[in-house]
Amino acid sequence: MSILKDILYKVAIQAVKGSTDVVVNKMDFDSRKIEKNDVFIAIRGSISDGHDYIEKAIEQGAVAVICDTFPENIAEGITYVQVKDTNSALAFMAANYFGDPSEKLKLVGITGTNGKTTIASLLYQLFKKAGFKVGLLSTVKILVDEKEFKATHTTPDSITINHYLKEMVQNGVDYCFMEVSSHGIHQKRTEALHFVGGIFTNLSHDHLDYHPTFAEYRDVKKSFFDYLPKAAFALVNIDDKNGQVMLQNTVAKKLTYALKSYADYKAQILENQLSGLLLKINGNEVWVKLIGTFNAYNLLAIYGTAVQLGMESLEVLRLLSDLESVSGRFQFIVSNSNITAIVDYAHTPDALENVLKTINDIRTKNEQLITVVGCGGNRDKAKRPIMAGIASDLSDKAIFTSDNPRNENPEVIITEMEHGVAPQNYKKTLTITDRKQAIKTACQLAQPNDIILIAGKGHETYQEINGVRHDFDDMKIVKEILDQLHK
Repeated sequence: MSILKDILYKVAIQAVKGSTDVVVNKMDFDSRKIEKNDVFIAIRGSISDGHDYIEKAIEQGAVAVICDTFPENIAEGITYVQVKDTNSALAFMAANYFGDPSEKLKLVGITGTNGKTTIASLLYQLFKKAGFKVGLLSTVKILVDEKEFKATHTTPDSITINHYLKEMVQNGVDYCFMEVSSHGIHQKRTEALHFVGGIFTNLSHDHLDYHPTFAEYRDVKKSFFDYLPKAAFALVNIDDKNGQVMLQNTVAKKLTYALKSYADYKAQILENQLSGLLLKINGNEVWVKLIGTFNAYNLLAIYGTAVQLGMESLEVLRLLSDLESVSGRFQFIVSNSNITAIVDYAHTPDALENVLKTINDIRTKNEQLITVVGCGGNRDKAKRPIMAGIASDLSDKAIFTSDNPRNENPEVIITEMEHGVAPQNYKKTLTITDRKQAIKTACQLAQPNDIILIAGKGHETYQEINGVRHDFDDMKIVKEILDQLHK
Protein backbone atom coordinates (compact mmCIF):
# COMPACT_ATOMS: atom_id res chain seq x y z
CA MET A 1 0.00 0.00 0.00
CA SER A 2 1.18 3.53 -0.82
CA ILE A 3 -0.13 7.08 -0.53
CA LEU A 4 -0.85 8.52 -3.99
CA LYS A 5 1.00 11.81 -3.29
CA ASP A 6 4.17 9.86 -2.37
CA ILE A 7 4.31 8.02 -5.68
CA LEU A 8 3.64 11.25 -7.60
CA TYR A 9 7.03 12.64 -6.50
CA LYS A 10 8.84 14.32 -9.47
CA VAL A 11 5.81 13.90 -11.78
CA ALA A 12 4.98 17.02 -13.87
CA ILE A 13 1.42 17.60 -12.57
CA GLN A 14 -0.81 20.15 -14.32
CA ALA A 15 -4.08 19.82 -12.37
CA VAL A 16 -5.75 17.64 -9.73
CA LYS A 17 -9.41 16.78 -9.07
CA GLY A 18 -9.89 15.00 -5.75
CA SER A 19 -7.43 14.14 -2.97
CA THR A 20 -3.88 12.86 -3.46
CA ASP A 21 -3.89 11.62 0.16
CA VAL A 22 -5.76 8.51 -1.00
CA VAL A 23 -4.26 5.09 -0.18
CA VAL A 24 -3.55 3.02 -3.30
CA ASN A 25 -2.73 -0.64 -3.74
CA LYS A 26 -0.79 -0.88 -7.03
CA MET A 27 -0.69 0.78 -10.45
CA ASP A 28 -1.18 -0.35 -14.04
CA PHE A 29 -1.64 1.05 -17.55
CA ASP A 30 -3.70 -2.01 -18.65
CA SER A 31 -7.32 -1.47 -17.60
CA ARG A 32 -7.92 -5.25 -17.63
CA LYS A 33 -5.44 -5.69 -14.75
CA ILE A 34 -6.94 -2.99 -12.53
CA GLU A 35 -8.33 -4.15 -9.17
CA LYS A 36 -9.77 -2.49 -6.06
CA ASN A 37 -7.85 0.62 -4.86
CA ASP A 38 -5.47 0.65 -7.84
CA VAL A 39 -4.16 3.61 -9.86
CA PHE A 40 -4.85 3.57 -13.61
CA ILE A 41 -2.40 5.37 -15.89
CA ALA A 42 -3.92 6.24 -19.28
CA ILE A 43 -1.21 5.81 -21.93
CA ARG A 44 -1.67 6.88 -25.55
CA GLY A 45 -0.31 3.90 -27.51
CA SER A 46 0.14 3.31 -31.24
CA ILE A 47 -2.79 0.87 -31.33
CA SER A 48 -5.11 2.05 -28.54
CA ASP A 49 -5.55 5.02 -26.23
CA GLY A 50 -5.74 4.34 -22.48
CA HIS A 51 -7.99 7.41 -22.09
CA ASP A 52 -10.76 5.37 -23.76
CA TYR A 53 -10.61 2.86 -20.89
CA ILE A 54 -10.79 5.21 -17.90
CA GLU A 55 -14.43 4.33 -17.12
CA LYS A 56 -13.68 0.59 -17.37
CA ALA A 57 -10.74 1.00 -14.96
CA ILE A 58 -12.99 2.79 -12.46
CA GLU A 59 -15.62 0.06 -12.78
CA GLN A 60 -12.91 -2.46 -11.89
CA GLY A 61 -11.96 -0.59 -8.71
CA ALA A 62 -9.50 2.19 -9.64
CA VAL A 63 -9.48 4.97 -7.01
CA ALA A 64 -7.19 7.27 -8.99
CA VAL A 65 -6.63 8.04 -12.67
CA ILE A 66 -3.51 9.60 -14.22
CA CYS A 67 -4.28 11.22 -17.58
CA ASP A 68 -3.08 14.00 -19.88
CA THR A 69 -6.65 15.25 -20.51
CA PHE A 70 -9.51 15.09 -18.00
CA PRO A 71 -12.40 12.91 -19.24
CA GLU A 72 -15.82 14.51 -19.84
CA ASN A 73 -17.45 12.39 -17.13
CA ILE A 74 -15.84 12.93 -13.73
CA ALA A 75 -16.82 10.14 -11.32
CA GLU A 76 -17.62 10.95 -7.69
CA GLY A 77 -14.95 9.95 -5.14
CA ILE A 78 -12.25 9.30 -7.76
CA THR A 79 -8.97 11.28 -7.85
CA TYR A 80 -7.95 12.52 -11.31
CA VAL A 81 -4.42 13.79 -11.87
CA GLN A 82 -3.68 15.59 -15.13
CA VAL A 83 -0.01 15.33 -16.12
CA LYS A 84 2.06 16.67 -18.99
CA ASP A 85 3.05 13.21 -20.25
CA THR A 86 1.58 9.94 -18.96
CA ASN A 87 4.58 7.86 -20.15
CA SER A 88 6.89 10.06 -18.12
CA ALA A 89 4.50 9.98 -15.15
CA LEU A 90 4.42 6.17 -15.28
CA ALA A 91 8.25 6.04 -15.22
CA PHE A 92 8.54 8.22 -12.08
CA MET A 93 5.54 6.64 -10.34
CA ALA A 94 6.93 3.12 -10.90
CA ALA A 95 10.35 4.16 -9.54
CA ASN A 96 8.73 5.78 -6.48
CA TYR A 97 6.36 2.86 -5.86
CA PHE A 98 9.20 0.31 -5.83
CA GLY A 99 11.49 2.50 -3.69
CA ASP A 100 13.79 3.84 -6.44
CA PRO A 101 15.70 0.53 -6.79
CA SER A 102 18.01 1.74 -9.60
CA GLU A 103 19.74 4.02 -7.07
CA LYS A 104 20.64 1.02 -4.91
CA LEU A 105 22.71 -0.87 -7.49
CA LYS A 106 25.02 0.01 -10.41
CA LEU A 107 22.89 0.09 -13.58
CA VAL A 108 24.51 0.25 -17.03
CA GLY A 109 22.44 0.77 -20.19
CA ILE A 110 23.46 -0.47 -23.65
CA THR A 111 21.92 1.12 -26.76
CA GLY A 112 22.54 0.98 -30.52
CA THR A 113 21.23 -1.08 -33.46
CA ASN A 114 23.37 -4.21 -33.11
CA GLY A 115 25.30 -5.81 -30.23
CA LYS A 116 23.06 -4.79 -27.31
CA THR A 117 22.14 -8.36 -26.28
CA THR A 118 25.67 -9.70 -26.69
CA ILE A 119 27.26 -6.89 -24.65
CA ALA A 120 24.63 -6.98 -21.87
CA SER A 121 24.75 -10.81 -21.64
CA LEU A 122 28.55 -11.02 -21.70
CA LEU A 123 28.88 -8.25 -19.08
CA TYR A 124 26.52 -10.30 -16.91
CA GLN A 125 28.69 -13.39 -17.54
CA LEU A 126 31.96 -11.53 -16.84
CA PHE A 127 30.80 -9.96 -13.57
CA LYS A 128 29.36 -13.32 -12.42
CA LYS A 129 32.76 -14.94 -13.10
CA ALA A 130 34.36 -12.13 -11.09
CA GLY A 131 32.25 -13.20 -8.10
CA PHE A 132 29.54 -10.51 -8.07
CA LYS A 133 25.77 -10.85 -7.83
CA VAL A 134 24.47 -9.58 -11.18
CA GLY A 135 21.21 -8.68 -12.90
CA LEU A 136 20.34 -8.72 -16.61
CA LEU A 137 17.46 -7.06 -18.49
CA SER A 138 17.73 -8.24 -22.11
CA THR A 139 15.83 -9.32 -25.23
CA VAL A 140 16.67 -12.95 -24.48
CA LYS A 141 15.88 -13.11 -20.75
CA ILE A 142 15.73 -11.34 -17.42
CA LEU A 143 18.10 -12.59 -14.73
CA VAL A 144 17.97 -11.72 -11.05
CA ASP A 145 21.41 -13.12 -10.23
CA GLU A 146 20.81 -16.80 -11.11
CA LYS A 147 17.01 -16.73 -11.18
CA GLU A 148 15.67 -16.54 -14.74
CA PHE A 149 12.47 -14.88 -16.03
CA LYS A 150 11.11 -14.69 -19.58
CA ALA A 151 11.61 -11.42 -21.48
CA THR A 152 8.83 -10.03 -23.71
CA HIS A 153 10.39 -6.75 -24.91
CA THR A 154 13.95 -5.48 -25.48
CA THR A 155 13.21 -2.76 -22.91
CA PRO A 156 10.27 -3.74 -20.65
CA ASP A 157 7.66 -1.22 -19.41
CA SER A 158 8.54 0.99 -16.42
CA ILE A 159 6.57 -1.10 -13.91
CA THR A 160 8.27 -4.34 -15.01
CA ILE A 161 11.75 -2.73 -15.00
CA ASN A 162 11.36 -1.39 -11.47
CA HIS A 163 9.74 -4.60 -10.23
CA TYR A 164 12.77 -6.63 -11.31
CA LEU A 165 15.26 -3.99 -10.14
CA LYS A 166 13.63 -4.16 -6.69
CA GLU A 167 13.95 -7.98 -6.79
CA MET A 168 17.63 -7.52 -7.63
CA VAL A 169 18.17 -5.12 -4.72
CA GLN A 170 16.41 -7.52 -2.33
CA ASN A 171 18.68 -10.34 -3.59
CA GLY A 172 21.86 -8.34 -3.02
CA VAL A 173 22.66 -7.70 -6.69
CA ASP A 174 25.65 -5.36 -7.20
CA TYR A 175 25.43 -4.63 -10.95
CA CYS A 176 22.67 -4.73 -13.56
CA PHE A 177 23.20 -4.61 -17.34
CA MET A 178 20.23 -3.50 -19.40
CA GLU A 179 19.44 -3.28 -23.10
CA VAL A 180 17.96 0.11 -23.93
CA SER A 181 15.91 0.18 -27.15
CA SER A 182 14.88 3.26 -29.12
CA HIS A 183 11.23 2.34 -28.38
CA GLY A 184 12.01 2.23 -24.66
CA ILE A 185 13.73 5.64 -24.72
CA HIS A 186 11.01 7.24 -26.88
CA GLN A 187 8.26 5.93 -24.59
CA LYS A 188 10.14 7.29 -21.51
CA ARG A 189 10.50 3.82 -19.96
CA THR A 190 14.05 4.62 -18.81
CA GLU A 191 13.42 8.24 -17.79
CA ALA A 192 13.36 7.82 -14.00
CA LEU A 193 16.21 5.30 -13.82
CA HIS A 194 19.65 6.10 -12.38
CA PHE A 195 22.40 4.88 -14.72
CA VAL A 196 26.08 4.77 -13.75
CA GLY A 197 27.02 4.26 -17.39
CA GLY A 198 25.77 4.12 -20.95
CA ILE A 199 27.23 2.27 -23.97
CA PHE A 200 26.61 3.11 -27.65
CA THR A 201 27.36 0.26 -30.09
CA ASN A 202 26.48 1.49 -33.61
CA LEU A 203 23.58 2.82 -35.67
CA SER A 204 22.17 1.36 -38.88
CA HIS A 205 18.88 0.85 -40.71
CA ASP A 206 16.26 -0.47 -38.25
CA HIS A 207 12.91 0.39 -36.65
CA LEU A 208 11.95 2.84 -39.40
CA ASP A 209 8.47 1.33 -39.12
CA TYR A 210 8.32 3.09 -35.71
CA HIS A 211 10.55 6.15 -36.20
CA PRO A 212 9.53 8.29 -39.21
CA THR A 213 13.14 9.14 -40.14
CA PHE A 214 16.65 7.88 -39.50
CA ALA A 215 17.45 11.28 -37.92
CA GLU A 216 14.70 10.80 -35.33
CA TYR A 217 15.91 7.25 -34.63
CA ARG A 218 19.44 8.63 -34.06
CA ASP A 219 18.23 11.55 -31.91
CA VAL A 220 16.14 9.28 -29.69
CA LYS A 221 19.25 7.17 -29.01
CA LYS A 222 21.22 10.36 -28.36
CA SER A 223 18.66 11.55 -25.77
CA PHE A 224 19.65 8.57 -23.57
CA PHE A 225 23.17 10.04 -23.29
CA ASP A 226 21.84 13.61 -22.93
CA TYR A 227 20.18 12.59 -19.65
CA LEU A 228 23.08 10.64 -18.12
CA PRO A 229 24.27 12.26 -14.86
CA LYS A 230 27.68 13.86 -14.42
CA ALA A 231 28.93 10.99 -12.27
CA ALA A 232 28.15 8.43 -15.01
CA PHE A 233 30.28 7.42 -18.01
CA ALA A 234 29.28 7.50 -21.69
CA LEU A 235 31.25 4.92 -23.70
CA VAL A 236 30.75 5.07 -27.48
CA ASN A 237 32.01 3.29 -30.59
CA ILE A 238 33.89 6.14 -32.28
CA ASP A 239 34.36 4.13 -35.51
CA ASP A 240 30.64 4.68 -36.06
CA LYS A 241 30.04 8.20 -37.38
CA ASN A 242 27.18 8.61 -34.89
CA GLY A 243 29.44 7.90 -31.90
CA GLN A 244 30.52 11.53 -31.67
CA VAL A 245 26.86 12.65 -32.00
CA MET A 246 25.95 10.63 -28.88
CA LEU A 247 28.55 12.55 -26.86
CA GLN A 248 27.62 16.07 -28.04
CA ASN A 249 25.47 17.19 -25.11
CA THR A 250 26.18 14.65 -22.40
CA VAL A 251 27.60 15.82 -19.04
CA ALA A 252 28.77 12.25 -18.32
CA LYS A 253 32.44 11.25 -18.57
CA LYS A 254 33.12 10.88 -22.31
CA LEU A 255 34.93 7.70 -23.39
CA THR A 256 35.52 6.00 -26.74
CA TYR A 257 36.37 2.57 -28.14
CA ALA A 258 37.48 1.64 -31.66
CA LEU A 259 39.33 -0.73 -33.97
CA LYS A 260 40.16 1.89 -36.64
CA SER A 261 40.33 5.25 -34.84
CA TYR A 262 42.26 6.76 -31.95
CA ALA A 263 40.26 5.89 -28.80
CA ASP A 264 40.47 5.38 -25.03
CA TYR A 265 39.98 1.65 -25.61
CA LYS A 266 41.65 0.40 -28.78
CA ALA A 267 41.95 -3.11 -30.23
CA GLN A 268 43.66 -4.83 -33.13
CA ILE A 269 42.56 -8.18 -34.55
CA LEU A 270 45.71 -10.33 -34.81
CA GLU A 271 43.92 -13.58 -35.73
CA ASN A 272 40.33 -14.30 -36.78
CA GLN A 273 39.37 -17.99 -36.90
CA LEU A 274 36.26 -20.12 -36.41
CA SER A 275 37.74 -21.15 -33.04
CA GLY A 276 38.08 -17.53 -31.84
CA LEU A 277 39.91 -14.20 -32.02
CA LEU A 278 43.38 -13.12 -30.98
CA LEU A 279 43.07 -9.46 -29.96
CA LYS A 280 45.47 -6.80 -28.81
CA ILE A 281 43.55 -4.52 -26.43
CA ASN A 282 45.36 -1.40 -25.21
CA GLY A 283 48.71 -3.12 -25.81
CA ASN A 284 47.87 -6.52 -24.23
CA GLU A 285 47.12 -9.69 -26.19
CA VAL A 286 44.13 -11.88 -25.34
CA TRP A 287 42.63 -14.97 -26.99
CA VAL A 288 38.81 -15.08 -26.88
CA LYS A 289 36.30 -17.74 -27.92
CA LEU A 290 34.09 -15.29 -29.82
CA ILE A 291 34.34 -14.77 -33.58
CA GLY A 292 34.35 -11.86 -36.00
CA THR A 293 35.04 -8.13 -36.17
CA PHE A 294 31.63 -7.27 -34.69
CA ASN A 295 32.52 -9.29 -31.59
CA ALA A 296 35.88 -7.48 -31.35
CA TYR A 297 33.83 -4.27 -30.96
CA ASN A 298 31.52 -5.93 -28.42
CA LEU A 299 34.47 -7.18 -26.36
CA LEU A 300 36.08 -3.72 -26.40
CA ALA A 301 32.86 -2.19 -25.03
CA ILE A 302 32.79 -4.87 -22.31
CA TYR A 303 36.47 -4.29 -21.46
CA GLY A 304 35.99 -0.51 -21.22
CA THR A 305 32.87 -0.87 -19.08
CA ALA A 306 34.48 -3.30 -16.65
CA VAL A 307 37.50 -1.01 -16.24
CA GLN A 308 35.20 2.00 -15.67
CA LEU A 309 33.34 0.02 -13.02
CA GLY A 310 36.61 -0.43 -11.11
CA MET A 311 37.92 -3.79 -12.29
CA GLU A 312 41.68 -4.18 -12.83
CA SER A 313 42.51 -4.28 -16.58
CA LEU A 314 44.54 -7.53 -16.57
CA GLU A 315 41.80 -9.24 -14.54
CA VAL A 316 39.27 -8.09 -17.18
CA LEU A 317 41.42 -9.63 -19.96
CA ARG A 318 41.58 -12.92 -18.06
CA LEU A 319 37.80 -12.95 -17.70
CA LEU A 320 37.27 -11.99 -21.38
CA SER A 321 39.19 -15.09 -22.47
CA ASP A 322 36.71 -17.26 -20.55
CA LEU A 323 33.48 -15.83 -22.01
CA GLU A 324 31.11 -18.09 -23.98
CA SER A 325 29.01 -16.90 -26.95
CA VAL A 326 25.40 -15.83 -26.35
CA SER A 327 22.48 -18.03 -27.43
CA GLY A 328 21.58 -17.35 -31.08
CA ARG A 329 24.53 -15.00 -31.65
CA PHE A 330 26.95 -16.68 -34.08
CA GLN A 331 26.13 -20.02 -32.49
CA PHE A 332 27.46 -22.91 -34.54
CA ILE A 333 27.62 -26.69 -34.76
CA VAL A 334 29.73 -28.95 -36.97
CA SER A 335 28.02 -32.10 -38.29
CA ASN A 336 29.58 -35.58 -38.62
CA SER A 337 30.22 -34.83 -42.32
CA ASN A 338 32.01 -31.57 -41.41
CA ILE A 339 29.23 -29.19 -42.45
CA THR A 340 29.21 -26.05 -40.26
CA ALA A 341 25.78 -24.60 -39.45
CA ILE A 342 25.67 -21.11 -37.92
CA VAL A 343 22.55 -19.61 -36.34
CA ASP A 344 22.56 -15.84 -35.88
CA TYR A 345 19.97 -13.22 -34.85
CA ALA A 346 21.08 -10.87 -37.70
CA HIS A 347 17.80 -9.20 -38.68
CA THR A 348 19.09 -5.85 -39.94
CA PRO A 349 21.11 -5.20 -43.13
CA ASP A 350 24.15 -4.14 -41.12
CA ALA A 351 24.09 -7.20 -38.83
CA LEU A 352 23.62 -9.59 -41.77
CA GLU A 353 26.50 -7.99 -43.68
CA ASN A 354 28.74 -8.21 -40.58
CA VAL A 355 28.04 -11.92 -40.11
CA LEU A 356 28.51 -12.79 -43.80
CA LYS A 357 31.74 -10.77 -44.02
CA THR A 358 32.99 -12.51 -40.86
CA ILE A 359 32.33 -15.94 -42.40
CA ASN A 360 33.97 -14.89 -45.68
CA ASP A 361 37.03 -13.61 -43.81
CA ILE A 362 37.44 -16.94 -42.02
CA ARG A 363 36.68 -19.44 -44.80
CA THR A 364 39.10 -20.66 -47.49
CA LYS A 365 36.63 -20.10 -50.40
CA ASN A 366 36.97 -23.80 -51.37
CA GLU A 367 33.62 -24.38 -49.69
CA GLN A 368 30.10 -23.10 -50.36
CA LEU A 369 28.40 -20.53 -48.12
CA ILE A 370 24.63 -21.11 -48.15
CA THR A 371 22.49 -18.46 -46.44
CA VAL A 372 18.89 -18.99 -45.28
CA VAL A 373 17.23 -15.64 -44.52
CA GLY A 374 13.82 -14.01 -44.20
CA CYS A 375 12.36 -10.72 -42.95
CA GLY A 376 9.79 -10.16 -40.22
CA GLY A 377 6.22 -9.11 -40.96
CA ASN A 378 4.64 -5.86 -39.66
CA ARG A 379 8.11 -4.34 -39.39
CA ASP A 380 10.32 -1.97 -41.38
CA LYS A 381 9.68 -2.90 -45.06
CA ALA A 382 12.53 -0.79 -46.47
CA LYS A 383 15.17 -3.21 -45.21
CA ARG A 384 13.73 -6.27 -47.03
CA PRO A 385 15.30 -5.74 -50.49
CA ILE A 386 18.54 -4.51 -48.87
CA MET A 387 18.90 -7.71 -46.82
CA ALA A 388 18.17 -9.92 -49.83
CA GLY A 389 20.75 -7.99 -51.86
CA ILE A 390 23.39 -8.49 -49.15
CA ALA A 391 22.58 -12.21 -48.73
CA SER A 392 22.74 -12.94 -52.47
CA ASP A 393 25.89 -10.84 -52.95
CA LEU A 394 27.94 -12.31 -50.10
CA SER A 395 26.81 -15.98 -50.32
CA ASP A 396 27.30 -18.72 -52.91
CA LYS A 397 23.61 -19.53 -52.56
CA ALA A 398 20.81 -17.60 -50.80
CA ILE A 399 17.50 -19.17 -49.81
CA PHE A 400 14.74 -16.65 -49.06
CA THR A 401 12.17 -17.93 -46.59
CA SER A 402 9.65 -16.94 -43.92
CA ASP A 403 10.85 -15.36 -40.66
CA ASN A 404 8.10 -14.23 -38.26
CA PRO A 405 5.45 -13.16 -40.82
CA ARG A 406 3.12 -12.05 -38.00
CA ASN A 407 0.00 -10.68 -39.77
CA GLU A 408 1.55 -10.38 -43.24
CA ASN A 409 1.57 -12.87 -46.11
CA PRO A 410 5.08 -14.44 -46.06
CA GLU A 411 5.11 -14.78 -49.86
CA VAL A 412 4.52 -11.03 -50.25
CA ILE A 413 7.43 -10.36 -47.87
CA ILE A 414 9.71 -12.66 -49.91
CA THR A 415 8.65 -10.96 -53.17
CA GLU A 416 9.60 -7.59 -51.66
CA MET A 417 12.96 -9.07 -50.66
CA GLU A 418 13.63 -10.36 -54.18
CA HIS A 419 13.48 -6.81 -55.58
CA GLY A 420 16.90 -6.21 -54.01
CA VAL A 421 18.70 -9.04 -55.84
CA ALA A 422 21.13 -7.84 -58.53
CA PRO A 423 20.66 -9.50 -61.99
CA GLN A 424 24.01 -11.29 -61.79
CA ASN A 425 22.87 -12.98 -58.54
CA TYR A 426 19.45 -14.30 -59.69
CA LYS A 427 20.78 -17.80 -60.32
CA LYS A 428 22.21 -17.95 -56.80
CA THR A 429 18.81 -17.53 -55.12
CA LEU A 430 15.97 -19.88 -54.20
CA THR A 431 12.59 -19.12 -52.64
CA ILE A 432 11.15 -21.64 -50.15
CA THR A 433 8.40 -20.11 -47.99
CA ASP A 434 8.31 -22.92 -45.40
CA ARG A 435 11.26 -22.16 -43.06
CA LYS A 436 11.85 -25.79 -42.03
CA GLN A 437 11.88 -26.86 -45.69
CA ALA A 438 14.29 -24.01 -46.49
CA ILE A 439 16.69 -25.17 -43.76
CA LYS A 440 16.34 -28.79 -44.96
CA THR A 441 17.12 -27.75 -48.56
CA ALA A 442 20.24 -25.88 -47.39
CA CYS A 443 21.38 -29.02 -45.55
CA GLN A 444 20.71 -31.19 -48.64
CA LEU A 445 22.67 -28.81 -50.89
CA ALA A 446 25.61 -28.66 -48.50
CA GLN A 447 28.71 -30.79 -49.11
CA PRO A 448 31.43 -31.63 -46.56
CA ASN A 449 33.27 -28.45 -45.37
CA ASP A 450 30.39 -26.17 -46.56
CA ILE A 451 28.95 -23.48 -44.28
CA ILE A 452 25.22 -22.82 -43.72
CA LEU A 453 24.11 -19.53 -42.16
CA ILE A 454 20.54 -19.39 -40.81
CA ALA A 455 19.86 -15.71 -40.09
CA GLY A 456 17.14 -13.60 -38.52
CA LYS A 457 15.72 -15.47 -35.52
CA GLY A 458 18.72 -16.52 -33.45
CA HIS A 459 17.63 -17.26 -29.89
CA GLU A 460 13.89 -17.22 -30.70
CA THR A 461 12.24 -20.60 -30.18
CA TYR A 462 9.02 -19.76 -32.00
CA GLN A 463 7.64 -18.56 -35.31
CA GLU A 464 4.82 -16.01 -35.13
CA ILE A 465 2.12 -16.51 -37.80
CA ASN A 466 -1.18 -14.57 -37.70
CA GLY A 467 -0.73 -13.69 -34.03
CA VAL A 468 -0.03 -17.31 -32.99
CA ARG A 469 3.40 -18.46 -31.81
CA HIS A 470 4.44 -21.92 -33.05
CA ASP A 471 7.42 -23.85 -31.64
CA PHE A 472 10.38 -23.24 -33.95
CA ASP A 473 14.05 -23.34 -32.98
CA ASP A 474 16.53 -22.83 -35.86
CA MET A 475 19.42 -24.48 -34.01
CA LYS A 476 17.38 -27.51 -32.93
CA ILE A 477 15.94 -28.00 -36.43
CA VAL A 478 19.24 -27.71 -38.33
CA LYS A 479 20.92 -30.09 -35.87
CA GLU A 480 18.15 -32.69 -36.30
CA ILE A 481 18.22 -32.43 -40.10
CA LEU A 482 22.03 -32.67 -40.34
CA ASP A 483 22.02 -35.67 -37.98
CA GLN A 484 19.40 -37.43 -40.17
CA LEU A 485 21.09 -36.59 -43.49
CA HIS A 486 24.68 -37.28 -42.48
CA LYS A 487 24.63 -40.19 -40.06
